[in-house]
Amino acid sequence: MQTRYFQFAHLRNLFAPRKPRNPLLRVVLGLLGLAILAVLVVAGVFVGAAMILIGLAWKLLAARKAAGNVMDGEYRVVRKPALPGTH
Repeated sequence: MQTRYFQFAHLRNLFAPRKPRNPLLRVVLGLLGLAILAVLVVAGVFVGAAMILIGLAWKLLAARKAAGNVMDGEYRVVRKPALPGTH
């Protein structure tokens, strides 16, 4: 019976990033990577701002609905010796 071993080095080399040899192509790909990164950062900022604005609007609308459920009453401060069951 013959035993075969899987060579993980071949799989690792399959997905290894390789830099192009042409210097101009290196610069172009580097600038393309920076542009993609900038787009993702700007999109993240807009998504975050939208989430904050939606949360604020949600709170304001919830406060408006709760305004009709307010119970009005009069209160007085009771001193501690006047409370029942205190020593």
